[in-house]
Amino acid sequence: MANRVHRPREDAEFNFIVGMSEVPVLAYFTGTWPKALEPCRVMDLVVGGIADDYTGRLTAVRADITRCPAATERYGITGAPSYVLLKEGEAVAHGTGPMTIAEVGKFLDGHL
Repeated sequence: MANRVHRPREDAEFNFIVGMSEVPVLAYFTGTWPKALEPCRVMDLVVGGIADDYTGRLTAVRADITRCPAATERYGITGAPSYVLLKEGEAVAHGTGPMTIAEVGKFLDGHL
């Protein structure tokens, strides 16, 4: 995964990253239970590519559902992988399931 993808260890760190970002945030929520592992691993590569492609236009954050439960609840995350595009901390778009780089790009382009 690209170094430009933040990996908060807890809700406070997630909130800090989102609050300090001067650009929209793609919050990507992952899970560690067996059915989520493989799709989330694939999405690590996709989100890393997106972070590279959207450098300066987007902050990417990979949040583990179990480590960031308040953010998970706040944004209505019910499964992994899930995505929320945030502008000034407010959700403007949601997505779920595995996506290609092109699909994530289309998801973002409608809102950036």
